[in-house]
Amino acid sequence: MPKMKTHSSLKGRFKITGTGKVKRYKAFKNHLLSHKSKRQKRVLGTSPLMSSGDVKRLKQQLSNLK
Repeated sequence: MPKMKTHSSLKGRFKITGTGKVKRYKAFKNHLLSHKSKRQKRVLGTSPLMSSGDVKRLKQQLSNLK
């Protein structure tokens, strides 16, 4: 039986917290930042937790991710 592999693109996009929750990144913080306000850039820099429905969907792909 082949081994279950972690979905490689998820390694850099999500982080697992110490309690097992999943942190994600926000969009719109990569380029074209000069016209965005300081507040918008500051808010986009935070990493929110994923919703429970999305975590269930990603659980199989994140199973090998530490």
